[in-house]
Amino acid sequence: MTSRTFSLGGDLTLNRLGFGAMRLAMSTFNGPARAPESGIAVLRRAVELGVNHIDTAGFYGRGAVWANELIRTALTPYRDDLVIATKVGPLLGPDGVPSGQATPDQLRALVEADLRALGLDRLDLVYLRVGGVTGPGGESIADRFAVLAELRAEGLIRHLGVSNVDAAQFAEARAIAPVTAVQNQYTGAMELLAECEDAGIAYVPYFPLGGGDGRDSLDAEQLGEAAARLGATAAQVRIASLLAMSPSVLAIPGTGSLDHLEENLAAIDLALGGEDPSDLRG
Repeated sequence: MTSRTFSLGGDLTLNRLGFGAMRLAMSTFNGPARAPESGIAVLRRAVELGVNHIDTAGFYGRGAVWANELIRTALTPYRDDLVIATKVGPLLGPDGVPSGQATPDQLRALVEADLRALGLDRLDLVYLRVGGVTGPGGESIADRFAVLAELRAEGLIRHLGVSNVDAAQFAEARAIAPVTAVQNQYTGAMELLAECEDAGIAYVPYFPLGGGDGRDSLDAEQLGEAAARLGATAAQVRIASLLAMSPSVLAIPGTGSLDHLEENLAAIDLALGGEDPSDLRG
C-alpha cells in the first residue's frame, strides 16, 4: 500500500480504510433491526480509531432504526475532516428491501431527505446507485445523473459518484459532470479500476469482505495460508489485499460489532509479502 490517504476531488483527504454503514441498522436487508445503542457505539469507536470516511444510504434501515439517524446521533457535531458519502436511486419496497429505482423527478427529494436525516447543509459525496442487487445493466443514466449535477451546482452536493455502473455508464456520467468516485462490487474490477486510477478517481468496492452474489477471488485456502503466515485474520488479509490493488482503492468494511470493527481497522497495519495475495481480481 503506497499511501494511507486519498485526495477526493482534490479537496477532501480520506483515510483509505473507512467504514460502511449498512450493517449498523440491520445485518441484512431481510433481517431484524439491531439495537441502536450498538450502532452508536460502533460509529463513535470508528472515528476514535481514525475513520474519516463513512459510506451510508437513506435506504439503510429497518423499522425505527436507520443508519443516517444513527450517524447524526453518534457523531454530531461532526469533525471537520469527516467525509460522509451517501447513495440515492434505490427505493424501498413494501418488504423493506430496495427493489425499485427512483425516476429523475424523485431524486431531489431523496437528496433532501439525506440532508435532513444526517443534519447537514451539504452532502460531501453522493453516488447515483444504479440497478438492483445484480451487476451493472447498461441502461442510460444521463437523465438521473443530470439531476444530481444540478443539485451540485446549487450547492447541496460537494462531489458526485456513480455506483454499480459499467464502462458506458461511467463515461456517460463523466460527460455530464465531474465524477470523483465509483462504487462497484470488487470482483471483475480491473479495467474500470485502471480508468479510475488514471483519472484520479476513487474506486470503492462494496461487499469488500465477500457477500452479494457469493463470488470470491480469494479462496479459503489462500486466505488461511496468508492469515497464518501474517498472524492475522482472513478478514484482515482481504482488506489489506484490497488496499494493495491500487492507491485509488478505498475500503469500506462494515459491521455492527465493536470487536469486528477493531479487527477490520487493524488491517491498515498489515504488510503483505510477495507471496501473499495482492489483489482481488474476479
